[in-house]
Amino acid sequence: MRLNTPQKLTVIFLIMLLVYWTGLQVSGVKTSPYNYLYSFLFGLPPLIGGLITIFTAPHWGGFKTNAGKGIFYTGLGLFLWGGGSMVWVFYYNFTLGVPVPYPSLADLGYAPGSFLYALGVFYLAKLSETRLHLVSKRGKLFVAVAPLVVGALSYYLFVTIARDGVLIIDGKAPIKIFLDIVYPLGDFIALTIVVLISGLSFPYMHGKYKFDIAATLAGISLMFIADVVFSYTTTVGTFYNGNFGDLLFTLSTSLLTFGILGFYTLKE
Repeated sequence: MRLNTPQKLTVIFLIMLLVYWTGLQVSGVKTSPYNYLYSFLFGLPPLIGGLITIFTAPHWGGFKTNAGKGIFYTGLGLFLWGGGSMVWVFYYNFTLGVPVPYPSLADLGYAPGSFLYALGVFYLAKLSETRLHLVSKRGKLFVAVAPLVVGALSYYLFVTIARDGVLIIDGKAPIKIFLDIVYPLGDFIALTIVVLISGLSFPYMHGKYKFDIAATLAGISLMFIADVVFSYTTTVGTFYNGNFGDLLFTLSTSLLTFGILGFYTLKE
C-alpha cells in the first residue's frame, strides 16, 4: 500500500495531535488557551484536506462521474466541518470567550457534514457492485433491516442516553430545536449508508482504492460515536475543549481526510 504525500502529512499531523492531546490530559487543564489551540489544530486536517479534495474532483470527471461526485461531496463536507471549527475557535473561544457555543454560526459548517459524507460515499459505492448484490433475497433483507437497526441504535444513543430521553425541550429556541433534530438525523443517514455499503459492497470491492474507501467509511462511523459523546457531555455539562469527545472528532476527521485524499493521485 502506497500513501501519497497528503496522506503521509495527515498521518504525521495526527500523531502530533495525539501527543498534544495526551499532554492536555496529563496537565489536567480544561479552560486554558491550550485547550482552544487544540480545537484549532484538529480542525486543520479536514479544512485543508477538504479543500484539496474539492480541487481534486475535476480530475476524476467532476459531476460527470460517480467518482468525481463522491470525492467532491466528501471533500466539501470536510471543508465545511473544518470551517466550522475555525469559527468555533477564533470567534467564540478566543474573541467572545464562549467555550461551548451552541447553537452558533459554527453549526453552519458542522451540521451539513454528515449529509455530505453520506452523499459522497453513496457515489463512491457506485464504483462497486452494489446493485448486483441487491438482487439476492439476503441483500434485500439486509436493506430492509439495516435502517431499522441503525435507527433504533441512533434513538437509544442520541435520545435515551445522550439527552436523558428528551429530544425536544419545550421553551428552547427554534434554531436549537432544529439542530437537535438535524444532527442525529444526519448521523443516522450517514451510518445507515455506511452499514449498507459495508454489507453489500465492500466485501466485493477490488482495486487500488479499497483501503482508502475503508478509511472513509471508518471515519464516518467514528464521527457518529463522536457526536453521541459530544451530545452527552454538553447535556450533562462535562464538555470542555480537548476532552475525550474531541479526541474522537480528531480521529474521525483524520480518517475521513486520509481516506478521501487517497484519490489525490491516480495509483498505478
